[in-house]
Amino acid sequence: MRIETAGQDALIVYFADQTNPMVSATIQHAVTIIQAEMPEIIVDLVPSYASLLVIYDIDACDHFEIKRRLREALYDPDITNLGERDLVILPVYYSLESGPDLKTIADRSNISTDEVIDIHLGREYRVYAIGFAPGFAYLGEVDERIATPRLATPRQKVPRGAVAIADRQTAVYPAQSPGGWNLIGLCPTRMFDPSKEPSMPVKVGDQIKFERIDRNEYISLGGTL
Repeated sequence: MRIETAGQDALIVYFADQTNPMVSATIQHAVTIIQAEMPEIIVDLVPSYASLLVIYDIDACDHFEIKRRLREALYDPDITNLGERDLVILPVYYSLESGPDLKTIADRSNISTDEVIDIHLGREYRVYAIGFAPGFAYLGEVDERIATPRLATPRQKVPRGAVAIADRQTAVYPAQSPGGWNLIGLCPTRMFDPSKEPSMPVKVGDQIKFERIDRNEYISLGGTL
């Protein structure tokens, strides 16, 4: 673990050079520790793949003090006491209509589109980070059989709720935006809604399980085509 300056009122704590489920769990545990031990000086905590951005109140604590307290708080955190992560179920309408890249992935992997869907449904995914846009959760890791590189030319418009794959990551687009990930389905769940509390249905460290629904269920749950 190393701590570096990230701004006048921010430090970044690096836990590893690259992520894995244990690193992600440790970061989430670190968030819990910091929130519990120094709530009076923490403005925000932003977890990422292998690091944690700590934004603090410079009127309540100086750079040297926060660094000292972070080292004390995070020294050899006991990852055996992490507890259960939330399991979030996200419904998905998988089809050639809702997933225009399903056939491309199937052909690339020499399997059927149904097998692509079954493989994507066949495991739980950890939320490693939230970025790019509010509610865009980077989930991993996708089975190697359906891991697919980003598109050479990104789409101008990817619809809200698009379920996508890029390399060994998968995600749900929280809003219409440009994007270069491979689209395999549509999810009716809003990944970001500022009118709700919390505004996102997932957080870093959660486990995500996708559940297949049909076209009528997708529409009844608020999805659009």
